[in-house]
Amino acid sequence: MLQVAFIREHTETVLKGLAKRNFKNAEEVVDKTLKADENRRAIQTELDAILAESNKLSKDIGLLFKSGERQKAEILKQKTVLLKEKSKDLTEKLQQQATELQELLYLIPNIPNDLVPSGSTEDDNEIVFQEGEIPKLHGKALPHWELAKKYDIIDFELGNKITGAGFPVYKGKGAKLQRALINYFLDKNTKAGYDEVQVPHLVNEASGFGTGQLPDKEGQMYHVTGDNLYLIPTAEVPVTNLYRDVLLKESDFPICKTGYTPCFRREAGSYGAHVRGLNRLHQFDKVEIVRIEHPKNSKKALDEMVNHVKEILQELELPYRILRLCGGDLGFTSTLTYDFEVFSTAQDRWLEISSVSNFETFQANRLKLRFKNSQGKSELAHTLNGSSLALPRVLAGILENYQTPEGIKIPKILVPYCGFDIIN
Repeated sequence: MLQVAFIREHTETVLKGLAKRNFKNAEEVVDKTLKADENRRAIQTELDAILAESNKLSKDIGLLFKSGERQKAEILKQKTVLLKEKSKDLTEKLQQQATELQELLYLIPNIPNDLVPSGSTEDDNEIVFQEGEIPKLHGKALPHWELAKKYDIIDFELGNKITGAGFPVYKGKGAKLQRALINYFLDKNTKAGYDEVQVPHLVNEASGFGTGQLPDKEGQMYHVTGDNLYLIPTAEVPVTNLYRDVLLKESDFPICKTGYTPCFRREAGSYGAHVRGLNRLHQFDKVEIVRIEHPKNSKKALDEMVNHVKEILQELELPYRILRLCGGDLGFTSTLTYDFEVFSTAQDRWLEISSVSNFETFQANRLKLRFKNSQGKSELAHTLNGSSLALPRVLAGILENYQTPEGIKIPKILVPYCGFDIIN
């Protein structure tokens, strides 16, 4: 969430950033926000004046009673009664105005970094890096959903029977490969200095608002209505919320966390090869990395996270590329995002497998996540997160790119984790 003082003092910058995002009704929303803030401050000023007057009268009344001037004191007491009634009314109005302002601020996305290219769709994203040779497959190569059926390692129909579309069942070597990837990702992250945590898979409403999933992505989250809890769309939500309402010290930085969780998303379904098999699921596994940084270091931290994910893909020996997302494709809370995509040779297309983002103070403002700077003043921290990695499309890339007439070879880095080197 943007700070209202920033919007007030840098209105043109905010409007320019929202235009880069193609944010509809930007001027109207910003204007309503500024008016709500102006009204809130006017009410606060009036309330402060009344409270100050009331405090002064209370002191005067005490002095009058002490000096025996009871009649004058009683007259002033009647005046304080009126002031208390007025202050109560103003307090209620202030609360209403503060709520209105908060709801408006929740509607405004983060301001894009200067590096973010202009554009409206994913076609306008900027390719900043590409590595790895795209393998040449044999003539009878198959897409991963056919390979899963051929080798009986993932059962989409059984998952559909148990739950519904988008909930696959991993079997045999498919389940072992899935577990191997999770363990490899966690080991890689912890060796890089990320502390592993296990977190709840359901979060409360405050946590959803804290990281920006609410109210922006409410329709994409599974809601347990009886308890008003939400199944997590990513480990980013519970891990980052570990630091909600926390005041840090500068010596606490950097805070680096990693965690594995299943993820749940009610994304609107569509049809076609681009969403078949593992390409789009309602439940999937992901290993996440989260960093909380001093504002001076968050740019460097983002670069380190990008390089960390690059190392993982290099060790998996998968062809990949990195995109810098354009304004129109940028997530609501992010100021700068890099997407990683793996090339699926059998599908002849790129599959997104990771997003690494810097939110700067946007989440921290919602979370009330601050630190004491060297001058002893309270300051908002910066938050960052990234997939390291999301499993379904990584698994799809491995199955398709490593297939041979004899079976599916296992990347060398994963063989010690799997206990086998081929699926046949």
